[in-house]
Amino acid sequence: MADLNTLLKSSQNQGPNIMTTNSDLLTRRNQAVARGVANMHNLYADHAENAEIWDVEGKRYIDFAGGIGVLNTGHRHAKVMAAVQAQMERYTHTCFQVMPYEPYVALAERLNRLAPGDAPKKSLFLTTGAEAVENAVKIARAYTGRSAIIAFNGGYHGRTMMTLGLTGKVAPYKVGFGPFPAEIFHAPFPVALHGISVEQSLAALQNIFKVDVEPERVAAIIIEPVQGEGGFYTAPFEFLQSLRALCDQHGILLIADEVQAGAGRTGKMFAMEHSGVVPDLTTLAKSIAGGFPISAVVGRADIMDSVGPGGLGGTYAGSPLGCAAALAVLDVFEQEGIYERSLALGERIQGRLRQMAERFSCIGDVRGLGSMVAMELFKGSESRNPDPDLTKALVALAAERGLILLSCGMYGNTIRVLVPITGADELIDEGMDIIESCLDTLTSK
Repeated sequence: MADLNTLLKSSQNQGPNIMTTNSDLLTRRNQAVARGVANMHNLYADHAENAEIWDVEGKRYIDFAGGIGVLNTGHRHAKVMAAVQAQMERYTHTCFQVMPYEPYVALAERLNRLAPGDAPKKSLFLTTGAEAVENAVKIARAYTGRSAIIAFNGGYHGRTMMTLGLTGKVAPYKVGFGPFPAEIFHAPFPVALHGISVEQSLAALQNIFKVDVEPERVAAIIIEPVQGEGGFYTAPFEFLQSLRALCDQHGILLIADEVQAGAGRTGKMFAMEHSGVVPDLTTLAKSIAGGFPISAVVGRADIMDSVGPGGLGGTYAGSPLGCAAALAVLDVFEQEGIYERSLALGERIQGRLRQMAERFSCIGDVRGLGSMVAMELFKGSESRNPDPDLTKALVALAAERGLILLSCGMYGNTIRVLVPITGADELIDEGMDIIESCLDTLTSK
């Protein structure tokens, strides 16, 4: 069987001795790939291991992006790769709705045991985070017989039409794609740094009930316990507790979108566990399978069973390879102390960033839950004016110096760190040194 390099060379009809460069691939990409698919870096991956990536020209990078939070167990974790290889030797696809298989059932059993709360649980598997959110909305509507959904400003829930409607940020995700599904309402997410208190957010919810939709028509409130694309703001625990009480009062379901915050990133399997609040439904994806595509909805069994047979599923939903990978990831979490490592890693990263904040007045805030860590950049120490230009320059310069970073936030001024939890301390420190050296260069101009 031809290897991947042979197949790639055959596809571009070039000889075996011609080196592929980032520039060559950029030219080919611009000619072949839709413009709307943006790239943060014009660097093309060749191979990766744990928390490091090498591009096609042989340059090595420390990976602080983790495939946007997908690689909590690192690139190509040995146990995950072995599990997928073993599954590939048996079968790769049957469609669970046609001929089911044990890995799907076993993964559901594992997640049901792990999910917060004492009530019996059931799970559903899909392929992407957006699919998980879509199906959580479907299940909530089927169970309640209601239609309206409340989400939050700054929330990110996916790129399908329903999930774009739920997403609380216009550019670049929603521009030109409307109209979006009806009966979606947004409330401000409580962010004290930007002057939005818990009390104001709760008052805004009551205002929605007064001027937009009565609570008896609301199926669910969906929230990220830690906003991802929105800026890594942690929902105050008292706010989540108030949401739980509000939902219980009005018969509304509480959906926790843990696509980015779940699967060990915050130091627990589920970020909601930190608050003690039990959601009715939870969505998972990204790091649940260590780089292989799978997503999940897990929730109270009576709610999950409100949809009749045939109402849920998908051709590739809960693929055998994804299930095998996810089962291995859960083993790694338990056997290699990933939750404890996440907490220690978060303390290490936040400690370094706080030291930098003493040197660089542009760092206006350092925050995080577990190893889901961010710093927010402003224009000067006394200002709360976001500095997206400095943020963009930092991401670019860091890449030149061998570190892959991600920006995020409503104002594009937040650096988020999603380095694999399995990365060694020495590697983490090397990445933090690069951030500090870049800030030295950029702020001294």
